[in-house]
Amino acid sequence: MSYGRTYDEQRFSPLKQIDASNVAQLGLAWHYDLDTAHRAQESTPLIIDGVMYVTGAWSKVFALDARTGKELWRFDPKVPGEWGVHACCDVVNRGVAAWKGRLYLGTLDGRLIALDAASGKQIWEVQTTDLAQPYTITGAPRVIKGKVIIGNGGAEYGVRGYVSAYDAATGALAWRFFTVPGDPALGFESETLANAAKTWNGEWWKLGGGGTVWDSMAYDAELDLLFIGTGNGSPWNQALRSPGGGDNLFLSSIVALRPEDGSYVWHYQTTPGESWDYTATQPIVVADLAIDGAPRRVVMEAPKNGFFYVLDAATGKLLSADKFAAVNWASGVDLATGRPIENPAARYYVTGKPVALQPSSGGAHNWHPMAYSPQTGLVYFSASDNALAYAPDRNFKPNPRVTNLGIDLAANAAAGAELAALPRGSRTVAWDPVARREKWRVDGPSGGMLATAGGLVLGGKGNVLAAYAADDGRQLWTSADVHTGIVAGPISFSVDGVQHVAVVAGRATGNYYAPDYSRLLVFRRGANVQLPAETPFTPAPLSPPPATAAADVVARGQTLYDANCVLCHDDVGNAGGLFRRGLFPDLAYSPALAGREAFAGIVLDGARAANGMASYSTVLDADGADAIRAFVIDKANAVAASRRR
Repeated sequence: MSYGRTYDEQRFSPLKQIDASNVAQLGLAWHYDLDTAHRAQESTPLIIDGVMYVTGAWSKVFALDARTGKELWRFDPKVPGEWGVHACCDVVNRGVAAWKGRLYLGTLDGRLIALDAASGKQIWEVQTTDLAQPYTITGAPRVIKGKVIIGNGGAEYGVRGYVSAYDAATGALAWRFFTVPGDPALGFESETLANAAKTWNGEWWKLGGGGTVWDSMAYDAELDLLFIGTGNGSPWNQALRSPGGGDNLFLSSIVALRPEDGSYVWHYQTTPGESWDYTATQPIVVADLAIDGAPRRVVMEAPKNGFFYVLDAATGKLLSADKFAAVNWASGVDLATGRPIENPAARYYVTGKPVALQPSSGGAHNWHPMAYSPQTGLVYFSASDNALAYAPDRNFKPNPRVTNLGIDLAANAAAGAELAALPRGSRTVAWDPVARREKWRVDGPSGGMLATAGGLVLGGKGNVLAAYAADDGRQLWTSADVHTGIVAGPISFSVDGVQHVAVVAGRATGNYYAPDYSRLLVFRRGANVQLPAETPFTPAPLSPPPATAAADVVARGQTLYDANCVLCHDDVGNAGGLFRRGLFPDLAYSPALAGREAFAGIVLDGARAANGMASYSTVLDADGADAIRAFVIDKANAVAASRRR
């Protein structure tokens, strides 16, 4: 009935009809194509009384018969397409909350909506964010003690993070906890924030601060504590937001609150003085472990920074912190102080020198759900070795339309050899939080995880759903190719006494122009439904218009492209880009390059705002749009020529 199945977010199913002896009999029972093409899908479905509730991109909700997949109703909150420009990591939605016959949906444009679960009709709606600010909601709400808890995203865009609670019956605001202090001249909302302000310097509030609660929450009913994970600083470069340093609370922290009133209880900061997008918004799991031979109620998290943390749930005391991926920004964590033992070179804005760091801003583990099995005592999650070169942006100016990082991404080209020498790779990891080590791993692409009482762990592995033995990682089954990447967390449910497994699939990488296969997949033993054959697709040739612009125009265009376009569209021609996910067009192939007016119509006039490509007329003029077009044409021709050689 809730995002992680239970308040403690363990994602452990007690169902055990499907086990190691028969999981190979799983087959596709039914599938449902989502009406949210060409976007990533990250939702965890809910199953209540034989009805499945699932969200798609653009915050749409679908109610389906869990037996057959028949659509019962759908709800479209009609998020304005241009709001997609504020979503750093696509217009995803991770799911709804349910309580007393209602569903609760957070929308990309910051609304919280209550729906009647039987009909899909809207009951109430509140705007949880200031529409003058670039906030977004992509995470799933939680309902605790009759209150709907919801956070938001947008740290890179210059916002101040917070989490809010609304009365589930009426939508009235019950409380709000800000995760970073605001302008001291306006007064602080609490003594907690007044104390947090002592860890900041300069005029941080003018750049927002960050610290958004865009995903992770868990609740411990025994201790009556709500745990939230907070995000990165805004901008990343601490010298810009907090000159003179400081820990900058509560960035990159796990914070414990009382759910009745949002009052502060304790915090633990994973990355003091955060400067690399090392968020702590990754999944939080509450469990009972035997630590040093004694039972301990703990909170566990594997955040972006590459260390697996175990904390005492009642006090926040650090019990362990160990590397689970390639990490060079710090050599370890001092258990006495709880602070990382930093590599001095990691503070690029202090040294003034570029540095190749692991993990990258993508993180050693990101939003993908992790699972804990009380049977094995292991935690299962996706992990990655990745790297990014960080260097200070000496020409930084806040831009209201794009991400404000404060780092110079051009450093990655200069650090190519250094980056290439660092380890890379992805895997599914089983982590022993008591022994503080990896128990087993399966190399390859990975996503959200589910553990079951049948001794199984299930998760995406590229374009298939895979099942592993929970104790030793033996691969026991994979689905047929589902034609798209699976990164969302699977669930298991029983209907009519028969156990099923379900997962949402939606492209995570690939060619934007290729056919899209965003879909929900449901498996059961003995089923053998076949997916429709893939639609034939031949990639378009790279044939840009001739490059005729002057060198100075092309150079200006590259500067503007890097400042406004690269984080979505990535490197032109996909020639070694950093962030490409296949979610946005490679502009080298855009037919709009053929005409100055067509290109300006998109960039300046918002001709494709409904698809998420908002107008950039607030930060670009006609000459700027022309320069970007000239750069794209020039680079596309260079890439095409290199391919012909």
